[in-house]
Amino acid sequence: MKVILLQDEKKLGKKGDIVDVSEGYARNYILPKKIGAEATPKNLNDLKLQKANAEKVAQEQLDAAKALAEVLASKQVVVKIKAGEGGKAFGSVSSKEIAAAFKEQHGIEIDKKKIQLPESLKNFGSYEVNIKLHPQVTGKLTVKVTEL
Repeated sequence: MKVILLQDEKKLGKKGDIVDVSEGYARNYILPKKIGAEATPKNLNDLKLQKANAEKVAQEQLDAAKALAEVLASKQVVVKIKAGEGGKAFGSVSSKEIAAAFKEQHGIEIDKKKIQLPESLKNFGSYEVNIKLHPQVTGKLTVKVTEL
């Protein structure tokens, strides 16, 4: 009997896979626990539509991430920190501070967890910071650290 899996099952396969199992296994285990559904023409068509919709949504997210990467490349964020003795920076700039400053200066919100700092920004100057917008898209942002 052919069954469409509705969730990941360790020994059978992943969600959306069409697997061939014995009728007893399907009737007594898979169908009652709602792990899978019988592979009728209607269910197969629904699965096809769901996959097409998921691909469309994934493509839209990729396009949006690419557009945001272009916007980030053209922008610069200025972060001000205190200066200690001799004009040295007092502390360092964190990804949280960069995200807050970018939202304040440009009105675009960036998740602080997606900001990848190459090293801690402890000195004044300009730095290139990578921002992981999508598994396939990484944007670059220029961060200028100045004295408060």
